[in-house]
Order: sequence, then C-alpha cells, then structure tokens
Amino acid sequence: MFDGASFPKSLDKDVFDSWLERGRESKMRYDYLLIIWNELESAYHPLYLESREEVEKYSKNKTSHDRELLIAAYDLYSEGRII
Repeated sequence: MFDGASFPKSLDKDVFDSWLERGRESKMRYDYLLIIWNELESAYHPLYLESREEVEKYSKNKTSHDRELLIAAYDLYSEGRII
C-alpha cells in the first residue's frame, strides 16, 4: 500500500489489515484509523479516533513543521478511505 513517488515508502497490506482489526476489536469505541508517517522514525503508525470531527480537527491542525504527516484516514468498519 502507498506505493509511488508521493509516499515516503510502502506499507505492508498485512500490517494495515492488522491495524484495522486492532481498531475494531478495541474496548474503546473507535470508528476511524489514521495512517501517520513519522519523519524521525521513518515509519508508519496507526492513530485511532472516535469521530469524524476528530479526524477533521487532526488534519487541519497539522502543519508542514510537524514531524508527523497524515497519509490517509479510513473508516474502520467500511474500510473506505475518507482522506
């Protein structure tokens, strides 16, 4: 996943699927999975959020000076990409 020049590196599909599953199985009621690229670690990380408003707030508050970059956001249950 995330192959191509516009992404820092690819993400293994099995890792992505495990992040979706972890979010759905969490005791917290998460509805969204954000894929975050961490510049310092040169790695992707999951971020789980409960509401669409939180997703929008997160995406608006990120700046080019942050060490983290929002790559994509997904609905945990439909698996549809929302950003």
